[in-house]
Parts: sequence; C-alpha cells; structure tokens
Amino acid sequence: MSEFNTERKPASEATEVRQAAKLRKISRAGREDFLLAERGRIAPGSPRQILGRFGHAVWDLDSYAFLDDPAFEQNPPTTVNPSLWRQGRLNNIAGLFEVAPTIFQVRGMDISNVTFIAGDTGWIVIDPLTAEETARAALALVDEQLGARSVHAVIYTHSHTDHFGGIHGLLSDEDLESGRVELIAPAGFLEAAISENVLAGTAMLRRAMYMYGAFLPHDAQGHVDTGLGKGLPALPTVGLVAPTLEIEATGTELTIDGVRMVFQITPGTEAPAEMNIFFPDQRALCMAENCTSNQHNVYTLRGAQVRDALLWSKYIDESIVLYGDDTDILFASHHWPRWGHEQIEHFLSSQRDAYRYVHDQTLRLANQGFTMNEIAEQLELPDGLGDEFFNYGYYGTVSHNAKAVYQRYLGWFDGNPAHLWPHPPVEAARRYVEFMGGSAAVLEKAARYFNEGDYRWVVEVVNHVVFAEPGNESARLLQADALEQLGYQSESGPWRDFYLTGALELRANGTALKGVRGNALGPGLVRSMTVDLLVDLLGVRLNGPRAERLELDVNLVISDRDGDLWTFGTRHGVIHARHGVRSTSALVEIESTIESFSAFASGSKSLEELLGTDGFRATGELALLAQFVESLDVFDFGFEIVLP
Repeated sequence: MSEFNTERKPASEATEVRQAAKLRKISRAGREDFLLAERGRIAPGSPRQILGRFGHAVWDLDSYAFLDDPAFEQNPPTTVNPSLWRQGRLNNIAGLFEVAPTIFQVRGMDISNVTFIAGDTGWIVIDPLTAEETARAALALVDEQLGARSVHAVIYTHSHTDHFGGIHGLLSDEDLESGRVELIAPAGFLEAAISENVLAGTAMLRRAMYMYGAFLPHDAQGHVDTGLGKGLPALPTVGLVAPTLEIEATGTELTIDGVRMVFQITPGTEAPAEMNIFFPDQRALCMAENCTSNQHNVYTLRGAQVRDALLWSKYIDESIVLYGDDTDILFASHHWPRWGHEQIEHFLSSQRDAYRYVHDQTLRLANQGFTMNEIAEQLELPDGLGDEFFNYGYYGTVSHNAKAVYQRYLGWFDGNPAHLWPHPPVEAARRYVEFMGGSAAVLEKAARYFNEGDYRWVVEVVNHVVFAEPGNESARLLQADALEQLGYQSESGPWRDFYLTGALELRANGTALKGVRGNALGPGLVRSMTVDLLVDLLGVRLNGPRAERLELDVNLVISDRDGDLWTFGTRHGVIHARHGVRSTSALVEIESTIESFSAFASGSKSLEELLGTDGFRATGELALLAQFVESLDVFDFGFEIVLP
C-alpha cells in the first residue's frame, strides 16, 4: 500500500490490470463514433476559453487538451478507465457542425448542445445551454460562420438547467419584452424547472459538486469527462424565462418562420417535463435527452426523483412508431447525431430495450426475493445491448439504475427487519470499530485488502473508522487512497468524480466550502418563481422544534404581480398558506416585490436588510415576524459528505 500522505497516487498494480483488460475489450472498436462526432464540422469551438462575470473561465476547452495527446491515443494513462478516456476524447470534438442543410449544432462549448434551425428569415434555437456566457459564445460562432440572423423562437426540450439556463445569451431584454420571440416548452416545464432546483436545492447542488468534479483538476488523475459532456460551466450566469407556449399533446404541429415541427410529449422520462421534436421536411428527429450516446440516469447521483425506466422505454418505442419510417437524421441535446434510417432505428430500438431490460430484470429478481444491492451486483446488459458503446455506463450505470428501479417500486427498505431501525452512521461506526477490535486492527486488516486490490471492501470498513474517529489521519488517508483507485477504475464519469472528490476532501480533512451559506435559488430564477413554491421553501427552512410554540399569520401582497394576495404563517412548527385570502387575525402585513420576497424566503437577505428597501414593507407585530425569521434555518453548502 502507498504511504499515508495527502499526495495523489499513481494507479496501483491491481488498477493497471483492470485497465488493461478494459483496453483489450474496447480496442476492437472501430472509428465509427469518431467519424460521426466529426462529421459536418464547419469550425472548431471558439473561443477556447469563455470568461464569466468574475473574470474567471466559465468554460475552458484547453483544459481538456491532455485527452488529445497523441502519446495516449493507443494506451491511455492507467489512472483513467480506457473506455471513459475514449468517451472523453469523443466529447472533446467541439465546434459548429452541419447536421443537415438547415440544421446546425454547436457542441463541446457547454455540457450540452445548442441547435440552430434555419427558417425563412431567422433562427429557431433548441436548448440554449447552461450559461449566458456559453450561449452568447455559441451564437457568436454561428453568426461568424453562417451570417447573423435574428432568433425567432427558442425551444426548451426539457426542464434541466443545462437546456434553458443560457437564454439571456441569445436574447436581450428587449427581445423578450417585445413578444416577437416565441418560447416553446413541454407542459409543466416551468414548475418542473424551478421545483427541482429549490426545495432540495442546497443538498442537490452540494452533491452535484461531487458528481461533476467541480473541485478536481482537469487531468488524468482528476476530472476527465462526465460521460454526457465535458463538465458543467464554472459559476455560470443562469437565467430562466417562462415559455410563451406550452405543448400539451403529442402530435401538436407548429410552423414558425417556415419550419414545420411536430412534437412528442414524453413526461417522466429523462426529466419530469420533456418532449421530442420531429422536422418532417428535413426528415430529422430531435430526441432531446431521451436518447444519447451513453446509458442515462434512471436515478441521478446528485439526487432527484427516480425516473420511470418502463415509461422511458415505451416513449422511445412510440418515437419509432410515429417517426421512424420518415427519419433519416437523428440528433439530440448531447453528443453527436446519427444518419441513415437503418442505423437510427437500430440505435433507438437498442436504447429502448436497454431501459426496458434494466426495468424488467430488476423486478423479476425482486419478485424472487433479491434485494436492491443483490440485484445491482448480478445484473448486466446482454451482449446484444451491452456491447453497444451508446449503452455503456458512461453516465448512468446498470448498477445504480437497477437500484433506482427497485427504489421506485419498493422504496429504501428491503424487508429485512434488521434494516428497519439501524443506528445512524456515527453511532453505528463506533460499534463496528469496537466489534472489529479497534481502529488499529481495522486499519491493519484493511491495508492487507488494499494491497490485494479489494478497494470496495477497504472503503466500506475504513469508512467506519473515519466516522468513529474523524481525527484518525491514517484512516482518512487510507480511505482516500482506496477511493482514488476506485475512481481510476470507473467507466462512469460521475462515479469517477464522486470517488476522486471524496479522496480530495479526505486528504484536506474537510470541504473548502465549510461555512459558505446560501441556496440554489440564483437571481436568474427569481423572475419565474411562484409564491406557492417560495412558501414551500419557507416550510423546508422552518426549524420545527424551534418554532413549535410560535403562532403567526401574515398577510402578503406581491406588489409587482397585480397585488397577488396570500396569507401564510406557522403553527405547531408547520407552515400554512392560502392564496387569495386575507386573514382578519393576521398580526403582520407585508407588501413585497417577488424579488424581495424571494430573498426573504431563501434567506439571501436578512429581515433588517429587506426592511430598508422599497421592495419590502412590513407593518404590525414586527417582533413576531423577527421571531419567525429567527426560526428559519440558513443552509450551509459546506456540509460534510465523507466525514461526519
């Protein structure tokens, strides 16, 4: 085993053996995916580095140049799974591409793609990326290479931030206020886009930092690729503008600027609100994020509601039935397109079957009495599905997707009463370490397993020592070394980033974010917030035990939303709210703009700060209102994950 120190380590002998086996498996693959990813490139990604509002690099393509080093083309560094290295090289192919004579994509300048459809006089844009900065750079590249045109419509295919957040990079406030630009989205888009990022937003954002390797260096021992794309933009400027038109039903057809579009609504698949788009005149099908060149997440490791793998499979089949015979070009909001009817039908049917296989086989085994972890350990895609690179576990994996299917139907409990009421991690860890003969004995045995290459077992047992004795440096550093080797071995980009970020924080003895307070409700989302959701956020922040005896009713008027009237308050440590009601027993009256009430609900400004502004006026029993505010938790981004 390597020495106990905080330095990053090379690949161990056991890791090198695993990498060599994977390299032998994938070395038989041809260059078909590289030819697809390079096809139609008009210009490389430019600029390579896109700066943000703090003068920092929101996006830096050059930081991934190590993947294209010719020295590693045949034999990747042993610190990276060769299959993930291959996917990372594919995702490095960036720039402006012609998909069809009137369809263009900018790829590799954000984690997602932005698509430009040429109409009679302007552009129809599909999915304006994550960040205002990257979207603006993509539009500049298109203008430079294809000539400047106005944007006539923007389509959000679904409710994830990397498909709407860059809207202000494409459209000015004047464009948006004029009403001349149609903003099109699937039904339920706005609620889904906001709610997923708010109520559990702090926890999800912290976990996303692990999932996307936000603090890892970009190199062969750090972050390489997410599998879905290079990575997330750093400290992006994110916006959200409400759609002007929501698509309610499959088969809805629109013609905008001479471009015919037919929509397929697919809620509950990759996102709660999602839709595919067929362009009959171009014989082109946009599969949004429902079919990309990797196995996707049925459950995303950053945390979110489990998706419906069965429904996902059925919607892909519906796409084949509705549009398959008339499709010659398929593109999506990640990765590269596919051309040719037979190739497209094979791709769609194979991804359809992969999600269905994981769903059905998980439940088959569950009905035989196997538990979630037992199912995940034995389930693999059959050769006809598993040998397709576009079904590889670069992002989602069979392992954690099988657990997601189990969770969706059966929940966290496996039926064994021994697991019904376990001790919490620290208390359990202390007892485990005592039973195993103390920390010194555990570490001695764990070191032997480390030298044998059983890193999974090392991280399981040493985790108990870390949680029982967080000051035990030897335990932390051994745990970090084992997590690092698991990261090197991982084919999944998110698995790699989770393991390596865990190692990073163990070596640093904690997160650099400790004490950084806030929430995921950035200013770009505020204008689209609903009062109902903001009151729900207050309920999540309300410390029930602290507010147990507090009784308060507040009348609220949102001044910049036509005097929208609410009553909210608390009893028994619970938030209550009603719309359109003025309480006669209210002891406090608030008149506020939506922006100021958002600051109040999220805790981004104190009550004292708000009371000194024109956007927030409160009258009545302000001491009670202050008591209510004091009972609200302000969340800390820097909660520990690999330490107690």
